[in-house]
Amino acid sequence: MIARSPASRASTGAVAGFVFRLARESIPRTQAQLAEELTADLATVQGWESGRRPLANVKAGTLSDLRRRLAALGAAASVLRLLDAAMDADRIIGTALDSPGPVRGHPLAGWVHTRDTAHMIAWAVNGTTPPALASCPVPPRRGPAAQAPLLGSQERDAFFTHLWEAAESAGGSGEGGALLHRQALYLTSYDRSPEASAWRARALHSRRDVLAVRGWTPRWAEARSTTTALARLGDPQPLLDFIERSMADDDTAETANLNYWAYWLGVSSLPQANDGFMRSRELAGWEPPSLLRSLVDGLHQAPGYVDLYAHSLWALVTAHRWLPLVSPDLAVRLCERTGTLLDGCRISPRSRRELSEVHYVLRDHRR
Repeated sequence: MIARSPASRASTGAVAGFVFRLARESIPRTQAQLAEELTADLATVQGWESGRRPLANVKAGTLSDLRRRLAALGAAASVLRLLDAAMDADRIIGTALDSPGPVRGHPLAGWVHTRDTAHMIAWAVNGTTPPALASCPVPPRRGPAAQAPLLGSQERDAFFTHLWEAAESAGGSGEGGALLHRQALYLTSYDRSPEASAWRARALHSRRDVLAVRGWTPRWAEARSTTTALARLGDPQPLLDFIERSMADDDTAETANLNYWAYWLGVSSLPQANDGFMRSRELAGWEPPSLLRSLVDGLHQAPGYVDLYAHSLWALVTAHRWLPLVSPDLAVRLCERTGTLLDGCRISPRSRRELSEVHYVLRDHRR
């Protein structure tokens, strides 16, 4: 395991601050111009952007008013919507750098985070631009300027060390501990340091008791996150086994998978304190057409787990065969992307069968 390094608190509001800066630049305004527009001190705006004055510490009413005023000035909606995820990322990073006890009060034990939050954390630890910001124009700046809210090497080491320690110590700490363990272990897959690779693989593979579950069990969500993390790291077989053993032909598990996708992709806006929502038969606050659109949009970005996307698309379209009729343009895009995957060699035999069925349904609706 990587030794813990001392970490500074200076950057624990940096992710939201960077998103705030992108929102300002999308208007566009200088810091001084925005401060004047907001009738705020220039030092305050500079503090928000640097993270020295974390936006998460701003009073709720003030923060709500700030969002509205930025929107009224013309700030990009695609950037503003990421402020919550960025503040969540800051809370998780800040907690890790503070290194409190593993469960009590830990944000990873208190709520289920989303893909946007995970992308914000990846941005901070690896400099990987979130897909939601990939098309955001970068205005010209004077002199050198950071392109990401990147943590320093000591902070990054401390962050990942905390995740490993939390994951190891939280497994038997009740419901909150199980959630912390699952989410912390998944986030460790963003650790790209060479010294972490072997340890990470051993830690993930050590969960074989979880990976061997069949159908729905209380540890199903942990198994899904673990196999997905392994797939992201270049080992797809556990995920293929999980789809075969723990999802296919099990109605509860199939429902849980779609509910989780809807939450993870932001289709469902209902905050969830634990993984229990996955078993809901009420679609947990999401609509099938919205989930279909998000899955289609993310299919080409699947980092090593395209088979999970493929199976989920098959399950969704099979359960709601009317979906292609709702949005013909979306059906055309899905048909094109499934056709590309079927022509390639990146998918498993199961995915090939399931995508062929989806392709058939789509072509049948287009006749």
